[in-house]
Amino acid sequence: MTEHHQLNIGIIGAGVAGMAAAWDCVNAGHHVTLYEAEAGVGGLAAGFRDPSWDWSLEKYYHHWFETDADMLQLIAEIGQSDKVLFPRPKTSYWMDGKIVRSEISLSALFLPISPLAKLRLALVGVYLKLTRNWKPLEKITAHEWFTRYLGTEAYNKLFRPLLIGKFGERYQEVNMAWMWARIYKRTLKLGTFQGGFQAFLNALADAIRERGAVIHLSTPIEAIGQQDGQPTLTVNSETQVFDKIISTASPGFMLRAVPGLRETPYGQKIANLSSIGAVCVVLALNKSLLTDGTYWLNLPATTADKHATPFPFLALVEHTNWMDKAHYNGDVLVYCGDYIPADHEYFQLSEAALAERFISVLSQFNPDFKPDWVRAHWVFRAPYAQPVPGINHSEHIPAIQTPFPGLYWASMSQVYPWDRGTNYAVEIGRLAAQQALASI
Repeated sequence: MTEHHQLNIGIIGAGVAGMAAAWDCVNAGHHVTLYEAEAGVGGLAAGFRDPSWDWSLEKYYHHWFETDADMLQLIAEIGQSDKVLFPRPKTSYWMDGKIVRSEISLSALFLPISPLAKLRLALVGVYLKLTRNWKPLEKITAHEWFTRYLGTEAYNKLFRPLLIGKFGERYQEVNMAWMWARIYKRTLKLGTFQGGFQAFLNALADAIRERGAVIHLSTPIEAIGQQDGQPTLTVNSETQVFDKIISTASPGFMLRAVPGLRETPYGQKIANLSSIGAVCVVLALNKSLLTDGTYWLNLPATTADKHATPFPFLALVEHTNWMDKAHYNGDVLVYCGDYIPADHEYFQLSEAALAERFISVLSQFNPDFKPDWVRAHWVFRAPYAQPVPGINHSEHIPAIQTPFPGLYWASMSQVYPWDRGTNYAVEIGRLAAQQALASI
């Protein structure tokens, strides 16, 4: 590539999407600078590490499926495939006061529902696993589709409590294509990276740096603008001009950072996107909580009111029933995870109060549990964590290319029908790079 074709590309966010875009841009011979507001790379997939641990742990539970081809391809490209692990953990459901194994497998035969409901569940499961045509499914809500095809017994027992747990009062808005994607891509084996996701994220950051990219950490972007038809970034009160800018930031950030965006039809599309937040309380225990070996326990919700539902969170994940606790100095690691609107009280409560509220129900899963089992706890909260896709959502998604010259936007709000996840962050990040480079 001749020198005058080398573009100066700015990327907002050194999460998975931003780094995947950077990888393709540096490999095409361009000059790439990434700006990350946090002190480390990784975004929502980032990890943390207790001083006593060998491995880091994700702030929000993460795993890969064997179908995550984009992620596995990128890992292969940076020469790290030998570090990928795919054990098969046990997934269960809390039903009628006890733990019941629940997977898209023969274990479904043992669910406490009637033979007819089991048959309907099996037929619906096979259909959703085999169909690739999701477009008709976005014309109907998951609530209506399940009521019609699965029937009320299995729906009320299995899927409805999960939808309420995840989307709260808005659970009847979510379209069926979103639910299809969850089931279609799921695999029984779940993957991670030796050393934790952060080890992969650091390896990816190293790979793009080795090829000449620059990553500025703890460097938030103040504004995105235009100068003589070229996109600009304001960083530390200074304006820098680029040939192309790829932003992987949230919809809210885009509306705040780009003057005049909200007034455009494109900006209106962004403003109309809907999402909810996530919270995780991570506990280091000195004894196992889920002694039957369950890794992931889905907890049913009867109402969006966290005070009136049996459990104050949606998922109980004993990470060390999947990964060996020897990597964490013998700590038993448990996530209590939940999705809530960004204005929910869980975002206002102190970390201690939130942890205490979640810990207060753990003796229901193990009567021996005592609060003094908790050696340490950590609280993580993200106001933008899960898009909420309504009917015909594909018509409402903003394109990657914005109406502003040289500015591209790639976020988890655009990976639909797929759900947010690092695999789709890779896919959309690379797509954004491809579009930015194709327009030269």
